[in-house]
Amino acid sequence: MRTTLGAEQVQALTDRVEAAQTGARAMPKLTEDFPGMTLGDGYAVQIALRDRWVAQGRRQVGWKAGLTSQAKMDQMGVRVPTVGFLLADMARPEGSAVRTDDMVHPRVELELAFVTKADLAGPDVTREQVLAATDFVLPAIEVIDSRYTGFKFDLQSVVADNSSSARYVVGGRPSRPEDLELDTLGVVLEKNGEPLAIAATAAVMGHPADAVALVVKVLHELGQTLPAGSFVMSGGITEAFAVKPGDVVAARFQSLGSVGVRFV
Repeated sequence: MRTTLGAEQVQALTDRVEAAQTGARAMPKLTEDFPGMTLGDGYAVQIALRDRWVAQGRRQVGWKAGLTSQAKMDQMGVRVPTVGFLLADMARPEGSAVRTDDMVHPRVELELAFVTKADLAGPDVTREQVLAATDFVLPAIEVIDSRYTGFKFDLQSVVADNSSSARYVVGGRPSRPEDLELDTLGVVLEKNGEPLAIAATAAVMGHPADAVALVVKVLHELGQTLPAGSFVMSGGITEAFAVKPGDVVAARFQSLGSVGVRFV
């Protein structure tokens, strides 16, 4: 990917993003100070943040695809999906209480998560290869949190902010992909017992496995691979919905069960 920022600028922006994430404070879009910033520059900041945190002892468990459904693209006004890294300490137990005071703009999405059993690498991974490399799938809720003022961002900035990654919760029944039609599963997102959105998994790029293939392609462009044992979230099936203390959210998946979380 084409980059324009020097090493010192990447580190300065990494400092800025890290401070906003750890301090739960909003920041202006990075492109306001660096209007020539490219998508490659955004990923350079994201990978620098990942490397910094891993060096501090945090453990990466996988990756996420972002902005993979038409609803999310329309909601955020962008047209290119993104990827972000997932750390073990971003996970929260199913049914647990998730704090909102350490986030800026917490919102929820329901997603289909994949756990791999074989390595995936290269620019041309197919849906079939993803499915063959998948050990099991399970329902998940992602709690995203853009650290940008007013939840407004451009593609370069959101990528640098690790594609708004914050927390994730998994539940339901782990299932083999060959036992399901992964592109036709019905899903319902509920908040406080009321349905917010009803959709089908085909909303994610026509098939959620295609979103995983996209993750592998982007990782290839970044000089990375997707190793066996990775946890991959394939992207929001519907638009994201804001949450506040007292809210209880449940994601119900056809054939896979449900996953729930509450906010305090």
